[in-house]
Amino acid sequence: MTIVVDAGRLERRRKEVARLRGETDRHAYFEGVAQARYVLRKVFRIIEEHAKLAGIDPLAHQALIQIYGSPTMRLRVKDVAERLDVAPALASTLLKSLVQLGYVNRVRSHSDQRTTLVEVTAEGRRLLNRIDQEVKAHVDYFTHQLSAQARETALSIMMFYIGVSLGDRKMVRA
Repeated sequence: MTIVVDAGRLERRRKEVARLRGETDRHAYFEGVAQARYVLRKVFRIIEEHAKLAGIDPLAHQALIQIYGSPTMRLRVKDVAERLDVAPALASTLLKSLVQLGYVNRVRSHSDQRTTLVEVTAEGRRLLNRIDQEVKAHVDYFTHQLSAQARETALSIMMFYIGVSLGDRKMVRA
């Protein structure tokens, strides 16, 4: 099911968010922030729960996503740490456990033999696909319960945070 969002209304909401953030009384701004955080947190909790059910730590699952989702499907440990916003030592520990589980391999960089990269194995890709498939129905159910206003509020806050404007576009499909 495709949900159509009125881009003009969404852009107006984004501009309103920017205006409200500058007000003395920021209640309306924080209403939007609360809605966006609720939607994101709920979706992330669903994903985290399914990662745990699959026998993997949610942060390790995120590491797999970051590695596999990178342009080259390979990352350095420090890049994984940056993408997860954790200390390199924690990223290293996570990656060691993923290697032991058979979800990632360590490989040498073709351009610099001193650099070690990590890549997701076929088993790791199967795990990612399985978790994603299991999560889809739950996320779809949750998001279809949201009102159009709740969707637009959450989207407008995200647009504001990311610095995105729709400009003159008439419709955006989500």
